[in-house]
Amino acid sequence: MEEPQRRIRAAHSESTIIVYQAYSPEIGLPTVHDGRFPAAWKRDRMTWIKPSFLWMMYRCGWGTKAGQETVLAVEIGRDGFEWALRNACLSSYARGVHADRTAWQRQLKRAPTRVQWDPERDLRLQPLPYRSLQLGLSGEAVRRYADEWTVAIRDVTPLAHEIQALVNSGDLDSAAGLLPQERPYPVGDELLAHLRG
Repeated sequence: MEEPQRRIRAAHSESTIIVYQAYSPEIGLPTVHDGRFPAAWKRDRMTWIKPSFLWMMYRCGWGTKAGQETVLAVEIGRDGFEWALRNACLSSYARGVHADRTAWQRQLKRAPTRVQWDPERDLRLQPLPYRSLQLGLSGEAVRRYADEWTVAIRDVTPLAHEIQALVNSGDLDSAAGLLPQERPYPVGDELLAHLRG
């Protein structure tokens, strides 16, 4: 079956969804240790969460880029994730979704969350012909994410390094076998209609 151009793919349960972020060890390690984001984590700036493990690997270079050496799997409540989608605005103007550029800019300024659709990645981190969701959180959404939605936080940096080593050795089958089991996230059209740009 052909992949739709835009789809949320994620590891999820009936009540939670896994999203990924990468931080410096100074932020990432205390976050894992305490199971919550530390005081040094800025609640007043935008933070991006990614349901796609391989997109996160592309972004953080398998946990090797400066300031992104600690890769976190953050399990959040689906209620919170869906609140974020309902209240999101596309991060760029899309004809047919927004009345005009001015209306989009007004909505973007007010929205606590924003959505960007970026090419999904394969094991070699090359772009695929379909896109995965990135969700930017600001203001109220950041506070809800950190203080209400988060259920558990795991350090998946060792997993990232293990998969990267297998990819580098050419053992793609073994690497694929270690990937988190992501599947289409069951979200109704009413939640994504305004985010299809």
